[in-house]
Amino acid sequence: MRWTLLVDPAGRPGWHNMAVDQALLDLAAGEGRAFLRIYRWEPYCLSFGRNEPALRRYDRAAIQRQQLDTVRRPTGGRAVWHADEVTYAVTAPIETFGTLAESYRRIHETIADALRTLGFPARLASPPGRASALDAGACFASPAGGEVMLPGGKVVGSAQLREGGAFLQHGSILLSGSQQLVSALTLGTPPPDGSIALSTVRSAPVPFDEVARAFAEAARGWSPAPSWSDVNAAVLAAAADRHLARFRGADWTWRR
Repeated sequence: MRWTLLVDPAGRPGWHNMAVDQALLDLAAGEGRAFLRIYRWEPYCLSFGRNEPALRRYDRAAIQRQQLDTVRRPTGGRAVWHADEVTYAVTAPIETFGTLAESYRRIHETIADALRTLGFPARLASPPGRASALDAGACFASPAGGEVMLPGGKVVGSAQLREGGAFLQHGSILLSGSQQLVSALTLGTPPPDGSIALSTVRSAPVPFDEVARAFAEAARGWSPAPSWSDVNAAVLAAAADRHLARFRGADWTWRR
């Protein structure tokens, strides 16, 4: 199995990022390829989980007044405000890391290892007594078990989709800021902001490139060990094109 490393520090719109992630899942399912993509968002964007009831949970009028970008992810989970962060996507055949829980934990262990090499006391959260429902609000409101934690809160929020014998897991590693905007846009009682950013812990800015390099290096410990290779840009662009209309459309973003 070949791994491809894609690092895109320039930043792309939410609909473009989700179309690329979906395209990588297609390639993993169809060709048995494996990918680690590390990227950013420009403009900043509010994303909803695949099955999240966004229409009755968030203030769409306020979102439109503030001219915020929105997108619905192909994966599950709850809302995330994508701003100053390192976003990752891992796509590979399901047998690469095993069950959903095993793959979720393996990827998060890799991120925690990467953060520890940078001096952060990262650990994985223990499972809570009961799972959070989709109505519970923001992805970073509370840990569901297995997330990457720092003293003071959750620094990584992730979600996974399994399709066609492959999986896509993507998530946010918070560099600075918070998820307070999600709380502000919530209808009714807002969820707590259980997030913590790397810059808060370090008391100094944490560059995108520093975290991206550490993650890519830590991923070299995956078994089988990645043999990094380049992806054909034309093939990836063509694959992403098939999904652009869906992720750009309000019918998908606000479908529930």
